[in-house]
Amino acid sequence: MAATDQGKRGIQNIELGEETMCRAFRSIGAAVMLGSSMFSLAEARAIELTGAWAGHADLCSQVFTTKDGRVVYAEFSELFGSGFIIDGDRIRGRAGTCTIKSRKQEGDSLELSAACASSIMTQDVRFSLKIIDDNTISRSFPEIAGMSLNYTRCKL
Repeated sequence: MAATDQGKRGIQNIELGEETMCRAFRSIGAAVMLGSSMFSLAEARAIELTGAWAGHADLCSQVFTTKDGRVVYAEFSELFGSGFIIDGDRIRGRAGTCTIKSRKQEGDSLELSAACASSIMTQDVRFSLKIIDDNTISRSFPEIAGMSLNYTRCKL
C-alpha cells in the first residue's frame, strides 16, 4: 500500500506541476499580449509632424504663408528666422527638400533618417528630435554637444 500511496502522490505532484506550468504560460501569454497592446498604443500615439514649423511662434506669419491652399515660404522669410514644412514623408526647407526614409520613436525622442537634395548636392541627413508637446519639438545636433533648436508648429 505504501507504494500505491507514493505513486498517487507522484501523480498528484505531476498534475500539480502541469497545472502550475499552465498558469505560468497563461501569465506569460497575458503579459506578452498586454505588452504588445501597450506597444501598439505607443505606436498609435506617435507624434504627427505634418505642418509648418518655425523657430519662434510669433514669427510664423513672416516665415510662412499660404498660396493656392498650400503652405509656402513667405517673401523674405529668411530675414525672420528658420523653419521647415513637413508634409507626410517630405520635409521642405528653403534650400532643399528631404524624403524621410525611416523614423524611430522611443518615448519622447524621435530619430529621422532622410535623403535630402538641394540645387547643388544630395546627402543623407539624420534628424534627432525631442517631442516637447504636440506643437513643440527640439532638434539636437549630436555632432555639436549641447546644441539644440526649438521649433513651434505654426497655425496658418
